[in-house]
Amino acid sequence: MRAENSATTRTSIAVPGTPRASGTSRAPGTPGGPSGGARDARRPDPRTGTLMAALGVVAFSLTFPATAWGLEGFGPWSLVAVRSVLAAIVAGGCLLALRVPVPGRRHRAGLAVVAAGVVLGFPMLTTLALETSTTAHAAVVVGLLPLTTALFSALRVGTRPSRTFWAAASAGAAVVIAFTVQQSGGALSSADAYLFGALLICAAGYTEGGRLARVMPGWQVIGWALVLCLPLTVPVAAIALAYEPVELTAHSVTGLLWVAVGSQFLGLVVWYRGMAAIGIPKASQLQLAQPLLTLVWSVLLLGEHLTPAAPLTAAAVLVCIAVTQRARG
Repeated sequence: MRAENSATTRTSIAVPGTPRASGTSRAPGTPGGPSGGARDARRPDPRTGTLMAALGVVAFSLTFPATAWGLEGFGPWSLVAVRSVLAAIVAGGCLLALRVPVPGRRHRAGLAVVAAGVVLGFPMLTTLALETSTTAHAAVVVGLLPLTTALFSALRVGTRPSRTFWAAASAGAAVVIAFTVQQSGGALSSADAYLFGALLICAAGYTEGGRLARVMPGWQVIGWALVLCLPLTVPVAAIALAYEPVELTAHSVTGLLWVAVGSQFLGLVVWYRGMAAIGIPKASQLQLAQPLLTLVWSVLLLGEHLTPAAPLTAAAVLVCIAVTQRARG
């Protein structure tokens, strides 16, 4: 995450989670670079980094409740398309204002994977799921995302987690599958199929985004992915708004604005800044609280009634993920 902001720079980059080699230069436009002031390249304050990462987790934990609010006034296709367009406008404005160079051709395939997984696939599949599923149920299932991402990372990047890691990951998956089947009355529902599909496609997007974040700041990865989707999301938004009913209420507008600006862009900005300051392992520990936070928001904001199995399953998944985080190193 502490890498150059130009996709065309050829200087060596430190692998995320490892200290930056001494003497590594910063590209223009990055803090401490030629256009970013004369500050030295010392590591950011860990306390500030922890706060940033925690704010990112809070932003992500509100995504499902905000989506449920948005669905009160928008159809699923309208909500996802307009969300992406609004987020792309904000991201594109930031990229333009900071004069960030366009990524080189060798990075565009990776950005397409990020766009398909994080910008389009995950929001669309989870939105379709939330038409019939509660946010609490969805939060528990999607709590497997860190484990799924680790699996994709092993396949894509070639990491070799320990046996303890895989045992804990398998246990977490088994707990979620058991919860899902129990909640669905013995069979998977269409919402569950959407959620498990969202897990896979988002994990692929996260993995490719993490790889790209070695050569450009993470916020630029999501920013360019959003901009890349504009030729598709703009016409889809126009068509969806014409065919799906729209009712502008306080809830629906607030939900739309939050998932567009809060979850899709600003949440990722502070999340990646926090990861750069405190490292991936420590930031991941903070993210363990995300499913439990979503359960709290589902009660406070949506008035949902939790079954005893929901918080118990979320806690069990939290323990499994905590074990994987300890075992990965």
